Amino acid sequence: MSGGAIAAIIAAVAFVVLVVFLIQVLTKVAKTMVNVNKTIEETNRTINVVTEDVNILVNQVEGLLIKSNDLLADVNKKVETIDPLFTAIADLSESVSDLNQSSRHAVDRVSNFGKETAKMGTMLRLGRSASKMVKKHKAKKDGTAVK
Repeated sequence: MSGGAIAAIIAAVAFVVLVVFLIQVLTKVAKTMVNVNKTIEETNRTINVVTEDVNILVNQVEGLLIKSNDLLADVNKKVETIDPLFTAIADLSESVSDLNQSSRHAVDRVSNFGKETAKMGTMLRLGRSASKMVKKHKAKKDGTAVK
């Protein structure tokens, strides 16, 4: 065999190896493509299910929001009806506070009046005692009896 024949055989063997390798790669790629297609199909089914569930959920949330708005409107109406009650209670509380303050001032005035009265009583007694002493002193000077 000549050198050209040997080179042709080597090239032919290399080509056969290359073809076998490509067949294996293409087989694996085909299997992978089948798996990818299955994954895409499953993903599409999942998206469809999720979309249906989200639509149902959106409808339920919308209904819940409508009910919540109705309930809030009802609560607001009821609060408006009892608002005057709270205003009246606040006014009453203020009146009671004013009454307590007035009562304290009255007690202070009565207490001060009592102290002043006690002082005046003491002064009156002192004045009487002084008057009696002056009368006794005058009586001694004049020589008359003192009652």
